Amino acid sequence: MKPFRIATILTALSILAAGPVLAQKIQINGAGATFPYPIYSKWFSEYNKLHPEVEINYQSIGSGGGIRQMTNQTLIFGATDGPMTDEQQQGAPGKILHFPTVLGGDVPVYNIPGVDTELKFTGKVLADIFLGKITKWNDPAITALNPGVKLPGTDITVCHRSDGSGTTYIWVDFLAKVSPGRSASAERATKGWPASSNKRPARSATSSWSTRSRTRSTTARSRTWPENSCAARSTP
Repeated sequence: MKPFRIATILTALSILAAGPVLAQKIQINGAGATFPYPIYSKWFSEYNKLHPEVEINYQSIGSGGGIRQMTNQTLIFGATDGPMTDEQQQGAPGKILHFPTVLGGDVPVYNIPGVDTELKFTGKVLADIFLGKITKWNDPAITALNPGVKLPGTDITVCHRSDGSGTTYIWVDFLAKVSPGRSASAERATKGWPASSNKRPARSATSSWSTRSRTRSTTARSRTWPENSCAARSTP
């Protein structure tokens, strides 16, 4: 099961109401979610080939950064995986419009040196790993789902986003839905992951690409949840 999310473009209503622009070089600046960056880059590049006078510059700084810069009016458009809350929209300098652009999914990935078998997990097991309830790779809950696979008794090093991340928003929403009774704990995980505070190894990074790289480079057996296309590109 993949938790799916929709990347959303944010734009201020006042931008759409702007008057006609003279035929000259136009620079459109945007920033936000890392998840849709590959397709946005392709779209903007192809658009520029058809309209050389228009250059669209998009910085993948995370959903939180996109919302923050839109609120500070430093962008023409922002992008976020999770929609702005009522409080965020009320704090904006004007009306913000949301336009869905891309559908994708978060996927859990792991790195266990010496284990080449594709492991199976349930939603509840994933939730318990990220909530710090399952801390070892050979925990009975994991071995029961993977009979015949020899798993080490080492700590699971959780890799998570450290910034304001739409990827985290989607992952936490998934954990809350697949693990009844753990909604409150899952929501708190966006502010301070329980898995990071239970005297166990944890790593953080500032983008989907960074969490993927951190998982691959962490030899102490790790797990994280990048966006699907990002995870696919990490396959050796």
